[in-house]
Amino acid sequence: MGKCWFIGVLIVVGYECLFGTNVGVEGYPMEDLVVRLPGQPKVKFSQYAGYVDIDVKHGKSLFYYFVEADHHPHKKPLTLWLNGGPGCSSIGGGAFTELGPFYPSGDGRGLRRNSKSWNRVSNLLFVESPAGVGWSYSNTTSDYDSDDASTANDMVLFMLKWYEKFPSYVSRGLFLTGESYAGHYIPQLTTALLDYNTHSTGFKFNIKGVAIGNPLLELNRDTQATYEYFWSHGMISDEIGISIMNDCNFDTTSANLSKSCQNAMVDAQDIVGSYIDEYDVILDVCYPSIAEQELKLKKMASKISLSVDICMDSEIYFYLNLQEVQKCLHANRTKLSYPWSMCSDVLNYKNTDHDISMLPVLKRIVQNHIPILIYSGDQDSVVPLIGSRSLVRQLARDLKFNITDPYRVWFHKGQAGGWVTEYGNLLTFATVRGAGHMVPYAQPSRALHLFSSFVGGKRLPNTTRLSVGE
Repeated sequence: MGKCWFIGVLIVVGYECLFGTNVGVEGYPMEDLVVRLPGQPKVKFSQYAGYVDIDVKHGKSLFYYFVEADHHPHKKPLTLWLNGGPGCSSIGGGAFTELGPFYPSGDGRGLRRNSKSWNRVSNLLFVESPAGVGWSYSNTTSDYDSDDASTANDMVLFMLKWYEKFPSYVSRGLFLTGESYAGHYIPQLTTALLDYNTHSTGFKFNIKGVAIGNPLLELNRDTQATYEYFWSHGMISDEIGISIMNDCNFDTTSANLSKSCQNAMVDAQDIVGSYIDEYDVILDVCYPSIAEQELKLKKMASKISLSVDICMDSEIYFYLNLQEVQKCLHANRTKLSYPWSMCSDVLNYKNTDHDISMLPVLKRIVQNHIPILIYSGDQDSVVPLIGSRSLVRQLARDLKFNITDPYRVWFHKGQAGGWVTEYGNLLTFATVRGAGHMVPYAQPSRALHLFSSFVGGKRLPNTTRLSVGE
């Protein structure tokens, strides 16, 4: 794996961690500088990675990966991204398979450039949260018993201590983003930051917006939407679809569903089977034999479905478990007894928190004049747009917001990018055509357009004419 030697305060691993640009920028933590990752294309922006100790007594630390904007980072906002689960990695997910600057190469031993990374319009911060996810850890076993409240509180501590590492970002505009169970993480973190602002006589978080993709907002409605989606897309029979609609009272908790309802849901899952990716129903499935063959052959082969690398999860698992990669990222400093994985096997997350409705939390955020974007890939059957759209509409009713931009198509590169509707200047719902649960993964160009419009405070285009930057 190569020897390590010291040059100043930089640890260089073999011939992989090579010097890059912007070394020694004032106000940045030199010990966290990622000079270059193994197999990484050359880039002009800076990267940092390492740990933020949020509880020294318990030995609790969260791992982060920070990427500066590729042009004029000092003029761009800061965007925090969290993946969901609960218990899935924002490094392996958001950073290296969705919206970060790199994707894994086909052999899992290098990286290729993501030309549609969100760091074109923002500085990006990815955090493995809570402790027990990825390389984040605690020396106190009970810290792996997590819930929504403790996760939000830990992230407030993380952000405060991260700003100590990067003081030049203290006053920068902050966007809070994520997907899936981040439909819980992000709203609750936002309100925790607002609470901090209320009680702080000094520093206050400069929150500019909240954007969440395919978010779990209200489990009962989202579960019902899954079976509506199955039926409407021909994935289950009329008989089973009707049985679920008649026998299932989704207004109750999942534990109280009737036996006939549970049986119908099992039948539905049996018919859908493992033949498709429920998170993106138009993609092919990466079977283990395909992924293993690719990694052994050390080459890129035909595992592309509609221009999407369907084995990317396997490739990034292999890459992030390489010792030289972890050294360059300053990761796994405690030599964890388990390999890095996309979703945690050690986290014990409170299994009733997913029943909590996020609508009252979102309502409070909007009432604090923070704009919210809820967006949905239209090929997701796990948290389908059917549920999210109806929940946003319900939120708008609760806020007494009127529709200010009627439901319509929005365009990207002269084609339909999806559909969108707005309720005033503070609440927007948008779909992304051809995307699944992980929107930037399947539709990186449309996802970047959606995000850059939100960050720039611009309405999504209603014309096929190409705009600047497309």
